[in-house]
Amino acid sequence: MVYDIIIIGAGPAGSTLARLLGKVYNILLIDKRDLRENSSSRGNIKCCGGLLAPDAQKMLSKFGLGLPKSVLVDPQLFVVRAIDLEHNLERYYQRYYLNIDRFKFDKWLVSLIPEEVESKFNCSFKTYQVEQKYISVVFSQKDREVTAKTKILVGADGASSLVRRLSCGGGDVFKSYLSIQEWVKPEQKLPYFSTIFDSDLTDYYCWTIPKEDKMIIGGAFYPRENATEKFRLLKDKLRNYGYIFNNTEDQEGSLIIRPNWLIKYPPLNDNMALIGEAGGWISPSSSEGLSYAFKSSLLLAGSLSRSFDHGVKIFRRRTKYLKKNLFFKSFKSFFIYSPAMRKIIMNSGLQSIRIYKFR
Repeated sequence: MVYDIIIIGAGPAGSTLARLLGKVYNILLIDKRDLRENSSSRGNIKCCGGLLAPDAQKMLSKFGLGLPKSVLVDPQLFVVRAIDLEHNLERYYQRYYLNIDRFKFDKWLVSLIPEEVESKFNCSFKTYQVEQKYISVVFSQKDREVTAKTKILVGADGASSLVRRLSCGGGDVFKSYLSIQEWVKPEQKLPYFSTIFDSDLTDYYCWTIPKEDKMIIGGAFYPRENATEKFRLLKDKLRNYGYIFNNTEDQEGSLIIRPNWLIKYPPLNDNMALIGEAGGWISPSSSEGLSYAFKSSLLLAGSLSRSFDHGVKIFRRRTKYLKKNLFFKSFKSFFIYSPAMRKIIMNSGLQSIRIYKFR
């Protein structure tokens, strides 16, 4: 059997593409996780803070979707505490994120996929081979290798995308960080999210996010610069800022990419496309990727609906506006992650809010 489209990865980008095109084309969706609605397994959870930014909320609105209560988690907070450890500065800023359970969010998106789509979960993509008319895709299923043929292959398999790396000859074109998160039990509930800046730890940022009665402590570090030790140092420094927490209850880690202002993209066959973080569609200033997952999948769906034979080429032309957006995000990064510029901005109090505390 030859599929019209095989999608590797059933995260927000892959599941959205399958939902938009599932009634039009013959689609196979492959993911190593079990994202079926009745599944209780939480294996291979995406290392994600689980915050739905306004841009992602806007995309859900454009899709005509409303979030079910089941994917939301307490507390719903609207303040970010920004801490500059280098200059001993902190400010509070109003932000309108929604606090979600990322695994339940992914499962909800998968539940919206039409039944015409063939989904294979607990299956791992292995490799692909471009042939004269089709692309052969090899994946493992229950300890055996299966080969399927497709007219178009879409990589939606995240930051460490194997589809992307294979197209680059085993290398990669994007700057990668190791994201480490620990779930801890705080001694007090904190009424805010936080972002932490310290160039001794990373040239990116670290974070804390309350989740029900727990708290996530996370950071993005260079993989080859003793990331584990720097994460331990982060926790020590947080204790000096009033973060009191007990032993770690869970730990998770994954790669995240950070496209720079040059925005290089991997060479691909004319019948292949990358969406979501697999394609480098993620903010280099905040690592927000959900809105770009929705935008890139919508662009590809629209392009393939316009012309299946030339849809991938149309998609690449249409992504110019996404590249332009990422260029401006890279420019914004200079002001956020330059210690000198950040010090000036935080000292000015620009757009910050005052937190009133009464004893």
